Amino acid sequence: MTNHSCGNDFDGYADNYDIALAQGISISGEDKKYFARGRVAWLSNCLRDQPKKPECVIDFGCGTGAAVPFLHDLIGAQSVLGIDNSPKLLEVARHAQGSERARFLLINDYRPCEEVDLVFCTGVFHHIPPDERAGTIDYVRRTLRRGGLFALWENNPWNPGTRYVMSRIPFDRDAVPLSAPETRRLMRAGGFEVLRTDFLFIFPNILRWFRCVEPRVSRLPLGAQYQVLGRKLE
Repeated sequence: MTNHSCGNDFDGYADNYDIALAQGISISGEDKKYFARGRVAWLSNCLRDQPKKPECVIDFGCGTGAAVPFLHDLIGAQSVLGIDNSPKLLEVARHAQGSERARFLLINDYRPCEEVDLVFCTGVFHHIPPDERAGTIDYVRRTLRRGGLFALWENNPWNPGTRYVMSRIPFDRDAVPLSAPETRRLMRAGGFEVLRTDFLFIFPNILRWFRCVEPRVSRLPLGAQYQVLGRKLE
């Protein structure tokens, strides 16, 4: 279910990134747009009780930019900045999603300045070496204004289906997954208040009639992916 990247190693997959991803997630009976939309739609519902609608959003590890249209349409973002370490994937993103409201930059070309309302991040941290994750959390914190939000989506290593899907995707096979408790500890240690943790994507397409129950059991670690939503404290 990963659709984002964090390293230059992904340059080698730029030409067939979507093909490799589709091959991995095909056992779910869905495509990448289903998961991209589902994550942002879930986040949108989580933000309903927030006093301020996020206008300035960063898609951290944006890959080919699949989430950008949904961040505009479902979150209501006025501007989205996609950042990534892969120049070739950013070229794909600019061609597919670039506009006056959506820009794409290399991580090294963006200097955090505490002005962003929301950072959205999907499937990035399992590609970051464990000893570098705290530094990445700090980088994200420095992009956000005080009270800004960080929506971190990751693959759920407690779900055997997730493990199997990752084994089918070339750029996920050697990744080091992190559990929801690990993610919460990272965020708290990095200066975030954890607001909630939700697990999503339990049922494949063949069992889609049961998806209506997923919101009711989202706090149980059953889904293929999870979101930890945090707020910057200082």
